[in-house]
Amino acid sequence: MKNTKYSVLMSLYYKEDPNYLRESIESMLQQTLKPDEIIIVKDGTLTPSLEQVLNEFANEPCLKTIPLRENKGLGEALNIGMNYCKNELIARMDTDDVSKKDRCEKQIKMFEENELLSIVSSSIMEFEVNIDKVKSIKRLPLTHESILKFAKKRNPFNHPAVMYKKSVVLQAGGYKHFELFEDYYLWARVLMNGAVSANIEEPLLYMRANRNMYKRRGGVSYFKCIILFKWHLRKIGFYSLLDFFMSALAQGTLAVLPNSIRMKIYKVFLRTGAQGK
Repeated sequence: MKNTKYSVLMSLYYKEDPNYLRESIESMLQQTLKPDEIIIVKDGTLTPSLEQVLNEFANEPCLKTIPLRENKGLGEALNIGMNYCKNELIARMDTDDVSKKDRCEKQIKMFEENELLSIVSSSIMEFEVNIDKVKSIKRLPLTHESILKFAKKRNPFNHPAVMYKKSVVLQAGGYKHFELFEDYYLWARVLMNGAVSANIEEPLLYMRANRNMYKRRGGVSYFKCIILFKWHLRKIGFYSLLDFFMSALAQGTLAVLPNSIRMKIYKVFLRTGAQGK
């Protein structure tokens, strides 16, 4: 494998858990192919306990923090952080998830084997408290053609596990605000620009997924966000009218169901069991 350099991009705000943050950073520092730099955007004033965790890694030469005076929101924070990333390849990482040690090595291998690739994500393992007790695995289509087809219905990438080419994301306009759908909106624009993508079947990241996560994906306000976003995808030409109705109907119905039923549907129909992790 070539000595390919890459950046890690993270955004941190005051509501995050210090212990989760520590685990997240450590998982990137322990990569089999260590990152050239880790850019952490401090999105507004942080709690003393979060600052303490960052101070624990003060001697890590690859870790750099970018302080923002006020909270800008995830999309704008990531745009700012992306401008500080000096490498073409950027691995996204959330501050409450945990990457497998060989995550980035395997993603970079994909880029090296196919220079046309611009986006590589993977399956993810969902857990509640302990990563040794994976509850489910979220898998997505693997090939570019199947990803394009799937993208007409739902987000085709697990965003916390994405690695992408900086130039391609910038060409698409970077992250833009669209409540609750900033990542999906970015990928839609990137794919419309002709970017080639792939997903790795092996789960390479542990993602925290508890009852609150499913609750955030329901309710009248979430339903409205779904309709507005999917209609916007229709307006920019990513969705056909049929795509809009089919996708809005499926996700809209799911959003208005009781949380307990929504959780069961996600786990039975939209996830697989933890075998083969």
